Amino acid sequence: MRILLAEDEKSLSKALKVILEKNNYSVDAVYDGDSAYSYLRVTNYDAAILDIMMPGMDGISVLKKIRKEGNPVPVIMLTAKSEIDSKIEGLDSGANDYLTKPFNTRELLARIRAMTRINSVQNDSLLKTGNITLNRKTFELKSDLSDQVVLLSGKEYQMLELLMINEGIPISTEKFMDKIWGLDSDAEQNVVWSFLSYLRKKLQSINANVEIKVSRGVGYKLELKNDSETKA
Repeated sequence: MRILLAEDEKSLSKALKVILEKNNYSVDAVYDGDSAYSYLRVTNYDAAILDIMMPGMDGISVLKKIRKEGNPVPVIMLTAKSEIDSKIEGLDSGANDYLTKPFNTRELLARIRAMTRINSVQNDSLLKTGNITLNRKTFELKSDLSDQVVLLSGKEYQMLELLMINEGIPISTEKFMDKIWGLDSDAEQNVVWSFLSYLRKKLQSINANVEIKVSRGVGYKLELKNDSETKA
C-alpha cells in the first residue's frame, strides 16, 4: 500500500516514514504543500497524510484542489492546532480523518487501516486466489494443498498483494517500482525481477495452483495453472 506523507517537520517526517515502512507501507515523503500537490496529481496513492501548516500551499488548500479535481484518495490531516474550527474546515474540505499533534503512532496506524478499509473492498484480512491465501495481518502465505506456511518479507508481501488484487491483469515493472519502491527510490528495475523470482519459489514450495506469468513488453500477472501443470 502506497502512502504520501506531507510533513514539514523533517525529524517527525523521518520518524513516521520509518514506522510506516516497518508496517509494510511504501512511503513518499515531501516537506511542502506544492510538492504534495504535484505528487498527488501524478501518482495513484492508497492514502495521504497532510500536515495543515506547511511552506507554500497549506494542507487544506492541497486537499481542496485534489478534491475539486476528483481525486478520492483517503486523507488524514495533521495539525498542531486543537481548535474546533480548524478540524471542521479540514473535514468539510474532504478529509477522511484528523489527528492533532502530538499523537500516538499506534493511533495513526489504526486510523490509516480504518479509512483504507472503508475505501477498499479488497482490504479484508484474508486475500484468496486459486488455492492460496494471503493473510494481510501476519503476511503469511499458505495453500489448501500444503501444511506449510510461508512468511513473506515486506516487499514480497506488497508485490503478491498487488498481483492478487489484480488477478489476470498485467502489471508492468514500472508500476511495481512506482507503487512499492516509490518515486524517490534509487533501486534499479532488476530488483523487481529478483523479488518475483523469490515469490515464484515460495508459491512452488506450497503447491500453489497459481503462477506468476510474464507477457513480454506488458508485465507480470497471476494466473491459475492449467490442469496438466497442476497435476505435474
